[in-house]
Amino acid sequence: MNKLVLNIGLMIFCFSIIFFSQRQLPVTEVLLKSLIIFVITTIVLSVGAYILVKSFESNDDNNQNSNTKILGNNNE
Repeated sequence: MNKLVLNIGLMIFCFSIIFFSQRQLPVTEVLLKSLIIFVITTIVLSVGAYILVKSFESNDDNNQNSNTKILGNNNE
């Protein structure tokens, strides 16, 4: 999951370099703005992926508990 988030962040970084360089900004400003966008995007996507994974794990735990009660295995 981390590799996917990093690849999406790098893709957005490249697109932002193209976007800002077409606006005739200085190179340092283009790189600085693109780096800021890359960092923010990567952090947001990482947090979103973490929340998504945790929600799937909690759903799996709930499903396993409900399956044992349906089958009659109350060995807890």
